[in-house]
Amino acid sequence: MTPSHTSFLQYPIELIIFDCDGVLIDSEIISKRVLLQMLLELGVEISDEYFEANFLGHSFEHVTAKIFADFNVTLASSFSQDYQTTLMQVFAEELEPTVGLEEMLSQLKVPYCVATSSSPQRVSRALEITCIEHYFKEQVFTASEVENGKPAPDLFLHAAEKMGVLPQHCLVIEDSPAGIDGAKAAQMQVVRYAGAGHMQQWRQPVESLVDNLTTIQNWQDLFALAPTLNTIPNMRDKRG
Repeated sequence: MTPSHTSFLQYPIELIIFDCDGVLIDSEIISKRVLLQMLLELGVEISDEYFEANFLGHSFEHVTAKIFADFNVTLASSFSQDYQTTLMQVFAEELEPTVGLEEMLSQLKVPYCVATSSSPQRVSRALEITCIEHYFKEQVFTASEVENGKPAPDLFLHAAEKMGVLPQHCLVIEDSPAGIDGAKAAQMQVVRYAGAGHMQQWRQPVESLVDNLTTIQNWQDLFALAPTLNTIPNMRDKRG
């Protein structure tokens, strides 16, 4: 299937910034199932639509504040740790990288890193469970390192600075509206990845999407959009 896009790659790409949950790992359906069950036990019933609109791509601090604001329920201080413990147990049994991810990573010829709203402990464990931690080594940045998480641009700008690349030469790959908005606010180029399990609503002809955001459903589509990402150029483009 041909990726959907209007215009792409206004600047040469020198860094790819991957989100983690729902992009590198097929985790969002699992995370939603565990969280909704735990909230239901507290009398808080939320829909899939509410989860996707208000929680997807956000930090747990944001989730806690949203639950209080909309349901007048204060989550106990132990809730976050209980959730993470339960989630890691389920991850260990069910979590997988997204389809075709490792083949794509092995072909990339530009630097890349991770910028995620997950905690350092959670993302480290998730990458370990899925056996892809060796691709990223120390190149993982979390919302704990910046003042404002997604949809603010802070995390993406922080990652770019640490990696030594100007924002306009970064390509962000995200699945959530919060992440997409953050990447745009950082003045970075952005692609929506719609290949994970929670993105079933995008499993339609991507030409029918109305927001005109470049969208891929298969990792090899990234190279169809930008062939230079898996070839070595003769001369590195100067940054604009």
